[in-house]
Amino acid sequence: MFKKMMLAGLMSATVLSGIAPAYAQERAARSERATRGGGDAAVSRGNRMTQPRNDGARAQRPQQRAQQRPAQRPRQMTPTRPDNRLRGEPARALEQARDRRDQTQARRGDPRADRPQTRNDWREARQDARDDRRDWRTDRRDDRRDDRQDRRDDRRDDRRDWRSDRRDDRREWRDDRRDARWIGERDWTNGRRYDDRTRWSSQRRWDNGWRQDRRYDWRSYRSRYGDRYRIGRYYASRGWSYGYRSFSVGIFLSNLLYANNYWISDPYAYRLPPAYGTLRWVRYYDDALLVDIRDGYVVDVIHNFFW
Repeated sequence: MFKKMMLAGLMSATVLSGIAPAYAQERAARSERATRGGGDAAVSRGNRMTQPRNDGARAQRPQQRAQQRPAQRPRQMTPTRPDNRLRGEPARALEQARDRRDQTQARRGDPRADRPQTRNDWREARQDARDDRRDWRTDRRDDRRDDRQDRRDDRRDDRRDWRSDRRDDRREWRDDRRDARWIGERDWTNGRRYDDRTRWSSQRRWDNGWRQDRRYDWRSYRSRYGDRYRIGRYYASRGWSYGYRSFSVGIFLSNLLYANNYWISDPYAYRLPPAYGTLRWVRYYDDALLVDIRDGYVVDVIHNFFW
């Protein structure tokens, strides 16, 4: 083991002893090359400084270049708008030139001639545009108001027409009732109408209390013998074109409606109280009317009596 260690130490010492001289030689060669290069650079710089300058050749080079170049056209100066910062004669001259150009373009019909040129012109154009917008908005508002007013007027007119139609209908209905009261009466009574005192002076006053009498309970009797109240279709007299009207006590009928062919000859057959004097039970459509045949005055009414 000790021998091996000794052999390794001898081998490493031998290798290191050969590397050190080689490294020293390479370093010396580098320093020598550096010294030579510095001397050559100094010599070259000294040669340049000692050589005389050739200024005449250098002066001739620009002239030769100018002769070799082609002739260039001179640049044309285009007129520009005057700057607001310019003052004095140059600015005035530019303003005059611009005015002459604008006049020429206007004569030729150039559309750009109407465009604003200065700041004031632009401001005026903007203000005109704003005014136009305001006018347009005002016109739209007025149109809307007119439309609303027209609609309101139309609605009011419709309402007025509807109300007038209703009034006319009511008047016609009242006239019809009056006509129903008075049609043909003068032919029957020579225009004479009886008042309440004269009507009951020669006969007994009619008593509506008969409805509490069991003998005249026509409702229960009709429920048992309903076929007796089905007496056929009602045909109004010729000349009566008003159709059915719901009459009440106190009105005057036309003599067309209480003619003798409409009289109920046997009232008790329908459990009605007997009529006396100038009173008669009369069929009017499905109603039973007690009428004073002297003037058509209705004394008593039973609606929906017949089926």
